[in-house]
Amino acid sequence: MGATVAFGILTSGATAASQEEREMMPTITVIARLVARKDSIEAVKSELLKLIAPTRNEQGCIEYLLHQDNDDLAVFVFYEIWESLASLEKHTRTDHYRDYVTAVDGIIEAKTVHKMTRVA
Repeated sequence: MGATVAFGILTSGATAASQEEREMMPTITVIARLVARKDSIEAVKSELLKLIAPTRNEQGCIEYLLHQDNDDLAVFVFYEIWESLASLEKHTRTDHYRDYVTAVDGIIEAKTVHKMTRVA
């Protein structure tokens, strides 16, 4: 979707933002915790993995990392950094995100999403 630019940030003139400019931009950090039903761990994991490549290619996605708990394999945590709240909201309207929501309907026990702003 669109041109690929370093860190998913596109500035005027289609040049990548400098490190200093990126550090000054207010970004949105998301920590999303999902718990799969015990009988559906692999199905949920498969659907989550399908999100990775297309999401990382979205304009505004700076970081999109998926983790699985070592002690409880039903627990998955996304660590995400988005250029802006608008970028995050656009992500939730993409076909790949909507497909994921449909696919995991009924096989997720719990989901908690924290949208945060870095303070230091």
